Amino acid sequence: MLKTICIWTAIILGIGAEANGLFMLWSPGDWYLAVPGVTTTGPFNQHFIRDIGLIFLFVGTSLLVGAFRPQYRVLLWTAATLWLWGHALFHFWEVAVGICGPDAIARDFPAVTLPAILTALLSIWAIADARQTKTLPASTL
Repeated sequence: MLKTICIWTAIILGIGAEANGLFMLWSPGDWYLAVPGVTTTGPFNQHFIRDIGLIFLFVGTSLLVGAFRPQYRVLLWTAATLWLWGHALFHFWEVAVGICGPDAIARDFPAVTLPAILTALLSIWAIADARQTKTLPASTL
């Protein structure tokens, strides 16, 4: 049951990251205006939005491939987790230094902090599952 929940969580997060990345690449101006709070963080920068869109495609692909290829799951989910945590911590830093108000933490939680938390939990589960099923390289067991 836990495995099913983890796999489906990765699939849902992966699809969400892919959709966000495609939106950022396809229509950066519309993305900039559609996502709550983005316009308050700085001026529109098409190149920057598309760069981050590519990262979201990589994150989404990592989550989706890891969901279906257990032998790569730990590496791919952990890599996605590291970027998502860096992204979330950057949002907290923006509040800490006054770039954004404290209300940004609650506003950004569903799309920024929650995915970081969930992928961290997925990565922890994937490591434990790989150890149990012995799908990690011997040197890491």
